[in-house]
Amino acid sequence: MNGVRTRAVHGGREDLGRLGVHAPPIDLSTTYPVPDQAEGGAALGAWADGAADASSPVYARLHNPTVARFERALAELEGTDEGVAFASGMAAVTAVLQAACLMTGAKHVVAVRPLYGGTDHLLATGLLGTETTYVRPDEVAAAIRPDTGLVVLETPANPNLDLIDIADVVRQAGAVPVLVDNTFATPMLQNPAAHGATYVLHSGTKYLGGHGDVLGGVVACAGERAGPLRQLRILTGAVLHPLGGYLLHRGLATLPLRMEASQCSAAELARRLAEHSGVSNVRYPGLHGAHPVLGGQLRGTGAMLAFEATGDPNTVVGKLGLITPAVSLGSVDTLIEHPAALTHRLVGEETLAASGVPVNLLRLSVGVEDVEDLWDDLDQALRVAAGERVDG
Repeated sequence: MNGVRTRAVHGGREDLGRLGVHAPPIDLSTTYPVPDQAEGGAALGAWADGAADASSPVYARLHNPTVARFERALAELEGTDEGVAFASGMAAVTAVLQAACLMTGAKHVVAVRPLYGGTDHLLATGLLGTETTYVRPDEVAAAIRPDTGLVVLETPANPNLDLIDIADVVRQAGAVPVLVDNTFATPMLQNPAAHGATYVLHSGTKYLGGHGDVLGGVVACAGERAGPLRQLRILTGAVLHPLGGYLLHRGLATLPLRMEASQCSAAELARRLAEHSGVSNVRYPGLHGAHPVLGGQLRGTGAMLAFEATGDPNTVVGKLGLITPAVSLGSVDTLIEHPAALTHRLVGEETLAASGVPVNLLRLSVGVEDVEDLWDDLDQALRVAAGERVDG
C-alpha cells in the first residue's frame, strides 16, 4: 500500500479477515485466561522486557489488541518500525524523557523553544530529574554536553508556527536522540523519522482522533527504541484505554480528508486576516514567503494559524459566536485560544516573548466548517475588539 489515503484507511486492519469482521473489534478485557500458567508466565515476562508480541496478553496493562492495531497503523503512516500508545500526549512525552535520559543516566535535555506549554513546563520544573537547556534551532550543537540524553523540538511550533529544519537539528545533535513533536503537521504533511528523528510524538487527542472526544498519545520509533517505552508504560500504568485506541484508529481513516479540508480553509483565513485592520501580524507557513522546509520536509501549510490582534485578545475571543473558545486543536470544529492566558501560561510572559510568542497572540485551529461562516465570525469579533462599529 503506497498511497497515503489507502494506508490511512487500511493500516492496522490486517487481522480483520482472519477474525471474520469488517470493523475492528473493541477488546475491553482486563484479564485473559491462561490455562497453561507456565506459558502465561513466559508471556508476562516477555511483555515486561518490552516485547512487541507474546503468546497471551495476560493482563490489559501489558497489552491490548485494539490499541495495538492503532499503533501499527500510526507507525505505517510515519514510516517507522513501531508505535507505542499512551494514555495522553504528556504521558508519551514523559516516557520518552524517562527512556532517553533516566534509563541511560544522561539527564541533560536540549529543547528548542517554543514548545507546547505542557512539555515546556515539564522540562522547566525538572520534576523527572532532568536538566534542560533552552536554545534556538541554530544553537543545538553548542548546547550538547557529554550527559545530553535528548534533543526536543516541535515543528510547526506551538503556538507561533515556527518552522524548523529537522535534518539540520539532527546533524547538530550527532549521536544524541532527537524527539520531534509532529502534532501540528500530522503524518499527512510531515514524517520526521525520514529526516533523522529518533522519536516522533503525537498528542493523538488532536488531529489523529479529530473529533474532540478521545485522549491519547503515541510515539513512533524504531523497534529497539520501542521496547523501553513499552516497559515504562507497563510499570507506570500509562496505558491507553481500548475505546481510546479504537477511536484513534478510526480517526486515522479520515485524517487525510480532514487535513485537506481544514488546510484549505486555514490558508484562506490567513490571507484575509493578514489584510484585516484588527490584526497586526499573522503566523502561517508560506504566508510571508517561502521557507526552506516548506514543500520538502513539510508537504503542506497545515490547518493551524496564529495572529496578533490589535484589540484586546480576550475581547476577540469573547465576541466569537461560531468558533469555540477552548484549548486543544485538530477537531472538526474550529477552536481558538489565547496561549499566554491558557496553554502557555505556566511558561511565563518573558520567556514566551523571548521565544517569539507575543502576549496578544491568538491561536486558531481551523476545522471543516464553511470558510465564509468562519470569516464572518472572526471579522466581526476583530472589529469589535478594535473599537469599530459593527452593524447587524
